[in-house]
Amino acid sequence: MTFTTPDLCDELGEAARVLAAGFRDFGGREVFDGPVRTVRCLGDNSRVKELLATPGDGAVLVVDGGGSLSVALLGDMIAEGAVAEGWVGVVIEGAVRDVEILRTLPFGVRALGSVPRRSDRQGRGEVDVPVTVGGVRVEVGDHLYADATGILVTRP
Repeated sequence: MTFTTPDLCDELGEAARVLAAGFRDFGGREVFDGPVRTVRCLGDNSRVKELLATPGDGAVLVVDGGGSLSVALLGDMIAEGAVAEGWVGVVIEGAVRDVEILRTLPFGVRALGSVPRRSDRQGRGEVDVPVTVGGVRVEVGDHLYADATGILVTRP
């Protein structure tokens, strides 16, 4: 599917929910889209790791990390596994690490920043719950579109 987020905004009007600016591109895939799955976590990427190790079937994971940049919620090993499982990308309201390797993967990665510190895994977090990322409420079943201009979500 070929799209641009500006064209989608023009076509869909208010049905296109645009995430606030500030997400940076860290992946090797600049343009990506897919149905949404969600994780809400703060400082613990246990649920991110678990979910991305399951079949993605072309989905995009949206992670509400509370905007924290103190620890990374995604690194190279989790991303490599996600690619192998068929995920197309992630959008993280938080940080990532291993940026040099993330850029080589055929995987979309948008996050607020990067930090070398890994997360503390204690099994915390929630999967497939409504989250607010970039000022936009995102739910399982939404469809996310990302390109160089921005990120938006729509209802199917």
